[in-house]
Amino acid sequence: MKRIAILTSGGDAPGMNAAVRTAVLIGRAHGVQVWGVRGGYAGLLRGDLSPLEVDEVGGIQGVGGTILGTSRSEAFHEPDVRARARSVLIDAGSEGLIVVGGNGSLTGLHLMLNEASDSGLRGVGIPASIDNDLGHTRLCIGVDTAVNTIVEACDKLGDTASSHGRVFIVEVMGRHCGYLAMSAGVSAAAHAVLFPESGKSEDDQVETVLIAVKKAAARTGARRRALVLKAEGVSLSNGELARRVKARLDAEQVEMDVRTVSLGHVVRGGRPSALDRQVASRLAHGAVAGLLDGHSDRMAAWSAARPTADAAVPSADPRVSLISLQEVLTETQRMRDGSSAFVEWRRKVLMDLEAVFSS
Repeated sequence: MKRIAILTSGGDAPGMNAAVRTAVLIGRAHGVQVWGVRGGYAGLLRGDLSPLEVDEVGGIQGVGGTILGTSRSEAFHEPDVRARARSVLIDAGSEGLIVVGGNGSLTGLHLMLNEASDSGLRGVGIPASIDNDLGHTRLCIGVDTAVNTIVEACDKLGDTASSHGRVFIVEVMGRHCGYLAMSAGVSAAAHAVLFPESGKSEDDQVETVLIAVKKAAARTGARRRALVLKAEGVSLSNGELARRVKARLDAEQVEMDVRTVSLGHVVRGGRPSALDRQVASRLAHGAVAGLLDGHSDRMAAWSAARPTADAAVPSADPRVSLISLQEVLTETQRMRDGSSAFVEWRRKVLMDLEAVFSS
C-alpha cells in the first residue's frame, strides 16, 4: 500500500485534527502517502483531494473542528453515487480510505466497500461523535471536550442560579443518546437529568424536575437553586418543560424563577482536551496500522467490549481494537432502540442516582 486517503465527515468533533495529523505522520513513517479529502463525502465526489504534507498538519492537534472540512451528503445514500466515489479514489491511486465520523459516515464507508468488494479498495473508520452514540467503542472523538464544555457552562450558570435563587434547565446535544447529559450531569452536580433512554413519559419528566425544584425551594441561601440537564432527544422541548414546571409551581404556591438555556453548537467547538487528542491519535494509529496489515471494513474502537473473536481484531495498542463495521452498526442500532445491554446499564445507573441528584 503506497497511498491512502482520509476524510472527516458529518458533525465536526474536537480531536478530528489530531486524528488527521497522526494518520499523516504514521503513514509517512511507513512510506505511505496520505491524501486529504476536502469537505467530506461531498468533496470526495468533486475529486477534491490532494497530498497532505507533514508541515501542513504541524500543530493542528490542538485546533478544534477539522482542517479538511466536513459535510453531510444526502447524495451518498445512492449506490451509483458511492460507486462514483470509489472510482475517484481508485483513479487517484488510493488503495485505502480512512473515514473519521459518526454513524452515517461509517455506514457510507461500509456500503461503499461491500458494494464492490473486488475493487481492491480497503477502508477503516474512526469514531467521531460528541454524542458518544456509536457501538463497541467506550469513547468517540470529541466526547470528553464536549462534556468539559457543558460542565464549565453549568458551573457559570450555577453562580447566577445561586445569586438569584433560580432554576436553570440546560439543554445539550444528544438526539438519540443522552450520554452528554448523563456524564455532565454527574460532573456538574445537577439536581435532575433527563435523557431519552429513561423511557419516561412527559408527565414523569415534569415530575422529575418538579421534585428537584421543590427540594431546592426549601433550601436557603446559595443552595436555593436547581440545575437540570436535558438531552435534546427528550420529547419535551425546553420551553414546554419550563412552562409546565412553572405552572405546577404556581399552582402549589412555590416561588422559584425557571429559566432555560440551550447550549447548542457551542458544545461542538473549542480546543480539544488532552484526552481527546490522545484518543484521536491512538485511534488513527490503529486505523493506519490496520490498513497496512490488510484489514478492511472495520472501525478502530476505544476500550471496546469485544463482541466475538471474528468480529474484533486486537491492535498493538491495548486500548484499540478493530471491530467489524457491520457489528458496530448493528450495536449502534441496538443503542438507539434501547435493546443494547450497555445502554441498559447506563440507564440503570442514572435511575439509581436520581435520589442523589435531587438532594
